[in-house]
Parts: sequence; structure tokens; C-alpha cells
Amino acid sequence: MLIGVIRPVESATHTVQAEELDEIQALLAAQTPEGWQLASAPVAMAKKDTILTAEGTIVRRDGVREIEADDLTALTAKVPEGYQLLSVRAV
Repeated sequence: MLIGVIRPVESATHTVQAEELDEIQALLAAQTPEGWQLASAPVAMAKKDTILTAEGTIVRRDGVREIEADDLTALTAKVPEGYQLLSVRAV
């Protein structure tokens, strides 16, 4: 018997503008729901401007659950659409 740990694969992107990096981080944090994490936030500055623009990508990290199957093929087949298999252990 195998037990697999799965979680949803979901991401969203938010574009924010500010004059300071701290402001960028605060704006992105305000748009990050519980159970999600900021994965990346590249920052760019336009020429002859003091405004920073960041495109923050947040990813879902909650919703972890376990599934069971007799072999790896069956376990992989049980992974629902929109989920990823994180780990497998034998019991």
C-alpha cells in the first residue's frame, strides 16, 4: 500500500507600483490570501521615473491531503486535475 501527499497547483499574478521596495512588499502581502505564498516578485523601474513596478506571483500552499493506492501507477491515476503529487511512502 502506498500513501501519497498531494496539494493544489494554483497561482495568480498581481502587478503593483510603489516608490519603495518595502511598499512593494506590503502591497503584495495585502493581496496574498491565507494559505498562499509569494513565489516571485521581479521589480523594474521605468527610465526617467521613480516608480517601481513589480509583478508578484503567488502560489497556493494549503489544501494538502493524502491519497492511497496499491501501486504507483494507481496512485498517480488518483491525483485529481489541478493537484500535484508531493511525496509517496509505503505502509
